[in-house]
Amino acid sequence: MTSLTTDQAPLEAVLKDEIIRMYQEVADKPEGTFHFYHGREAAELFGYAPEWLDRAPSGAVASFAGVGNPHHRSNLQPGETVLDLGSGAGLDALIAGWQVGPAGRVIGVDLNPAMCVKAQAHASTTGMRMECRQGPMENIPLPDASVDVLISNGVINLSFRKRRVIEEIFRVLRQGGRISITDIVSAKQLSQSIVNDPKLWAS
Repeated sequence: MTSLTTDQAPLEAVLKDEIIRMYQEVADKPEGTFHFYHGREAAELFGYAPEWLDRAPSGAVASFAGVGNPHHRSNLQPGETVLDLGSGAGLDALIAGWQVGPAGRVIGVDLNPAMCVKAQAHASTTGMRMECRQGPMENIPLPDASVDVLISNGVINLSFRKRRVIEEIFRVLRQGGRISITDIVSAKQLSQSIVNDPKLWAS
């Protein structure tokens, strides 16, 4: 998907609105019913260490809506700079911050500015400094070659322009940088009815 067709452009705008709405609802009302795993149940299912979940603010855990565990293979080291692409309420960013330590740096990027505020608030309650920038993953608001490791959890599948997202990821990574991504991949071509349904894209 190197470019959007005339028909896709308005659909992409609708999709972004639906993504913001849906994941804002998960953050604001995590006790609600959703058609995907979320909260501590999901985090435990994906192998998040219980001590991480106990240590993190309850709001960050309750609002978790990932699809896997990027920390299994991230191999984060003290002092590294980490980008959490699609940081949401901040659980993955917090875990990354504990691993890179005070000499490291964690930057979140999220499409929804309210989620950035929420993630930074969660980080502040733990004494960890986390920076979050509002922006699209197709145009990551960071300079070239500025991060050592990129983590992402169930976000890239939401983009209409995945090739552009990958180009941006490699742009912001330093030479020798690493990527640890968990996401949803379809093994077959999706029907047009699915492609044209923002609710299915957003979930």
